[in-house]
Amino acid sequence: MYLTIKTKMMILIGSLVAVVLLLQGIYLNLNKAELISDQIGLRALNLAKAVAVIPELIDAFDLEDPAIVIQPLAESLRQATGAEYVVVGNRDEIRYSHPIPERLGQRMVGGDNYAALVEGESYVSRATGTLGEAMRGKVPIVDANGDIIGVVSVGFMLDKVASDVDRMLYLGWLFIALSLLVGFAGAVWIANHVKKLILGLEPHEIARLVHEKEAILQSIHEGVVAINREGRITVLNQSAKRTLGVEGEQPCQGMPVEELVPNSRLLDVLVSGERQFDRELWIGDVPVVVNRVPILNPAGEVDGAVSTFRSQKELLDVYRALKEASADVDQLREQAHEFSNKLYTISGLLQLNRPEEALALIHQESLVTQNQVAFLVRHLSDPVISAMLLGKMMRARHMGIQFEIEESSSISMNLSFEGQDILLKIISNLLDNAFDASTLLPPVLPQVRLFFTDLGAQLLIEVEDNGPGLPADQFELITRRGYSTKEGRHRGIGLALVRRLAEAKGGNIYLEESELGGACFVVSIDKSLISQKDNNL
Repeated sequence: MYLTIKTKMMILIGSLVAVVLLLQGIYLNLNKAELISDQIGLRALNLAKAVAVIPELIDAFDLEDPAIVIQPLAESLRQATGAEYVVVGNRDEIRYSHPIPERLGQRMVGGDNYAALVEGESYVSRATGTLGEAMRGKVPIVDANGDIIGVVSVGFMLDKVASDVDRMLYLGWLFIALSLLVGFAGAVWIANHVKKLILGLEPHEIARLVHEKEAILQSIHEGVVAINREGRITVLNQSAKRTLGVEGEQPCQGMPVEELVPNSRLLDVLVSGERQFDRELWIGDVPVVVNRVPILNPAGEVDGAVSTFRSQKELLDVYRALKEASADVDQLREQAHEFSNKLYTISGLLQLNRPEEALALIHQESLVTQNQVAFLVRHLSDPVISAMLLGKMMRARHMGIQFEIEESSSISMNLSFEGQDILLKIISNLLDNAFDASTLLPPVLPQVRLFFTDLGAQLLIEVEDNGPGLPADQFELITRRGYSTKEGRHRGIGLALVRRLAEAKGGNIYLEESELGGACFVVSIDKSLISQKDNNL
């Protein structure tokens, strides 16, 4: 059976109040009952002490029949004080007084007179006499010489004592019952109030919403930063951490937003409550597009602010991908045109009845492609990298660039998916830069050379060209994001990306002078961080 949170709170809070009140009531009432019983016992004892020192009673012990004096005296005291009985006996426990006259002269019952008659003690005892179980006050009777001559026993029946205790505890239990009613009413009010605060949702619904919110925050591509009214961070998703350069599980919740993003301007939104959309902002050296909106409570007051932002680098990546796709389309058009010309040539040779020369032309074209493919198969274990290099060879041929891969090049290791992606980006960017640089000194024949090896602990990649080269003192500058020696927008990304990828995998990028006369870039990467074995661990 499913219980709502309102019902659960009512049951739990009501039960807690009931248990606490009942335990407290039982404890207090038991103490009160014991106190009342003690008071009745003290009352019996004090009355017995008062009886034991009456001179007429003491003198009556010298008479031939003490009961003549003692019985009327004891009965008058019993009726005046409300005691159940006042019994006076001698040292032999023979009664001189009793509420029932027929029992005069008989032995006292209960067996609790020894301490009074022998040791001279005064005390309260519980024992069963001829009238039933009673609480008794026992006091010895001492004559003028100090000798014990008898005992006084004043009793209150226990059933009457219990009745008196119950009557006195009635109000206590009534108060506890009223407190329970108030407690249950308070439980109902608290349950309704909490239900209203959580918008009528159940705990499992709240948990699901929290998980959904967390999943949405972590899955969206935009960075999200939220702050409370004190300007402290309450939400920071993974995209925001990557953009802000927050490492690992570094705690950010509760941190002042100005410490993490000094120029966030979220505090301005807290003050003004103004919404800001599509504003430009630099986070470090990364340009981002920012939206800022206030968080309003039901009263319309600003309780916090949220900022979403996205790196402009992604737009640049899209631009570059489109540009490369456009270049590939142009190359395909050129290849189709060149292939069409060769087909016309072969057709003409066949029409001229020159089949031998047509076959020689066909074999010549296929031999070049087969040799390139065979070389990549022998020297590269990864087909994805081989396919990329084959495409670069075709592009170089159509650009009129002499592109060669050194015969000693070899990569035999199995790359992880991440390793494939990293090598594709590094080699592709380096070759594109080399192709562009080698065409800057016409009419010199453009030349580009590639070397790679995975011997040792590091994987090395070396790309050189015969372009104008680069001064060594500009190395830090040219590997910085946004700087480029080329004209136009969206430049200065390739070498910065190569350097970042290499450093992230335990390597680096170096600039050397090329044997071809231009620039030579050498990249090192820790093999263990891009191997298939590492990926499966």
